[in-house]
Amino acid sequence: MSQINASNFDELVTAVDSHPSNEELVEAIQSSPGGVDGFLDQVFNGMKTSFNPQKAGGQQATVQYELTHPGGTSQYTMRIAEGRCEVERGSAESPRVTIKMSVADFVRLIAGRLNGMQAFMTGKLKVNGDLFFAQTFQSWFDRPAAS
Repeated sequence: MSQINASNFDELVTAVDSHPSNEELVEAIQSSPGGVDGFLDQVFNGMKTSFNPQKAGGQQATVQYELTHPGGTSQYTMRIAEGRCEVERGSAESPRVTIKMSVADFVRLIAGRLNGMQAFMTGKLKVNGDLFFAQTFQSWFDRPAAS
C-alpha cells in the first residue's frame, strides 16, 4: 500500500484520486509515517500555512474537528484570531462550530474532490454550532489549484 504525502497539495490530490474507495484511502493514510494522526498533523499544518488573514477580515473563531477512522476519533482544534491560524490536537472548550466526518471524506473535501454542501446533505459531514459560519470560513484559506 502506498503512503500519502499530505504536506504537498498536488501529491495529496493525486493520492486521493488514486484511491477510489474510502477503505483504500484510509489504508494509505494509516500506513503514512505517524499513522492517522501524523498524516492529519501534516494536513492541518498545510491548512495553517494556507490561511489568508485578509479573507478572514479580522474575525475570530474556534473550530473543532472530530475525524473518525478505524482506530477511533482524532480531534483537532483550530483557533483563528489576530490574523493567525493555530491548530493543535485535542478538543476545544466552546467552539463556534464542530465539524464531524470520516478521515477519508475530510481528505477528499480538503483535496477538492468532495463538495461540502453535498457531503452535508448526504450525512457525510455533520456540523454543530454556527452553520452559516461553517459555510463561509472555508474561504479564508488559499487552496492551490488542483492539477
